[in-house]
Amino acid sequence: MSETNDPALWRSLLPWPGPDAHKHQRGRLGVVSGGMLHTGAARLAARAGLRIGAGLVRILCPPDAGPVIAGAMEAVMVSDFDTAEALATLAEPLDCVVIGPAAGLTQATASNLKALTGTTAALVADADALTLFKGRAEDLFACLEAKDVITPHEGEFERVFPGLLGQGRETAAVEAARISGAHVVLKGRETVIAAPDGRVRVNRNGSPWLATAGSGDVLAGLIGGLMAQGMEPFEAASAAVWIHADAAGRFGAGLTAEDLPGLIPAVLGNLA
Repeated sequence: MSETNDPALWRSLLPWPGPDAHKHQRGRLGVVSGGMLHTGAARLAARAGLRIGAGLVRILCPPDAGPVIAGAMEAVMVSDFDTAEALATLAEPLDCVVIGPAAGLTQATASNLKALTGTTAALVADADALTLFKGRAEDLFACLEAKDVITPHEGEFERVFPGLLGQGRETAAVEAARISGAHVVLKGRETVIAAPDGRVRVNRNGSPWLATAGSGDVLAGLIGGLMAQGMEPFEAASAAVWIHADAAGRFGAGLTAEDLPGLIPAVLGNLA
């Protein structure tokens, strides 16, 4: 049976820093970027990860994207890689890595995801890292563990789990988590968060203003940022989904994805 996602369920688990905290103790998040013309999604996710409290955020990108990203970011670090093996080496010291936003529907993205599974970092797989596996979902599932989260909207969900939505969103999300072995965030008006062990929550504070390009990239960064700080994936996903929607509701009309990271401090302030 599902429960309604509410701060009372996870507020006490939010990773507030202690008086002696330093950046490495607050979690290290990586975000994999696409090429030089496709860096915006990774930048949105990275900014969200910083705002939610990750102490160190690093964008991992193809060499041609490095100068573009470095010229657009300040507190976010940038490292480039030219092979999947090099990406894995960069990711090894990190606590969580987000992969998929504008990563590209290419074999390189599949190879990068597979390489990341050999590291100790937890994964948040979104967007292209899901769509890429249409018709070969078993290859995706082989890259996932219970410590990981996938964040499909209904279109992406149908590509990876064809036919499941006919059972209803809650049942479909629970079954998808069981099949994949990972946590599932099925995005929508009432986002469903499901764990491989059968736990399920439904988020009911959704905002229609989130129907804008890039908002899902921000959510992936929020989830990854909380996971990097040591929050358990089911709780991290629950908190991030609620915070994401509350931030959008505070802004209202005219919201763009670029606005969302800057709204996070006010939401966190009310949860402290």
